Amino acid sequence: MWNNRIFWKRLIWFLFIIYISWLVYFLLFSERYGRQSLDAYRYNLMPFSEIKRYIFNMESIGMELFLLNIVGNVVAFIPFGTSLPLINKKYKSFLSVLLIGLMFIVSIETIQLIMKAGSFDVDDIILNTTGVITGYIISIILKYVYNKNSVSKKG
Repeated sequence: MWNNRIFWKRLIWFLFIIYISWLVYFLLFSERYGRQSLDAYRYNLMPFSEIKRYIFNMESIGMELFLLNIVGNVVAFIPFGTSLPLINKKYKSFLSVLLIGLMFIVSIETIQLIMKAGSFDVDDIILNTTGVITGYIISIILKYVYNKNSVSKKG
């Protein structure tokens, strides 16, 4: 029989694999969000240019597209930053989570460019990385709350 810790670790791994699969599908193949093959390579290498465009033109762009692009790019990567420290002790440091998240994000952006299934956008990298960092902070808070509750139950 599994002890409680092993069960939770395996469950988190299982959910992480499902999450990564969903993320890859959504970012590379989902036609609903413009992932059909484009005629040309599209890219943005100017930091904050698309973010500013969305913020300053929110009325003409619309709230739904703003939320999808700006908020969605952050929120989509919060589980990444939250899960890594929980699934493996090697990924407990901020730097390791940041580097793994950044490598994954840049890989996805590069694949989008190569497949012409979206654009390579430095602003997406910034927003996605913000999500990874936010997720990491959430994992630290969860660990603190868990440890505090464990100590109070023992004492």
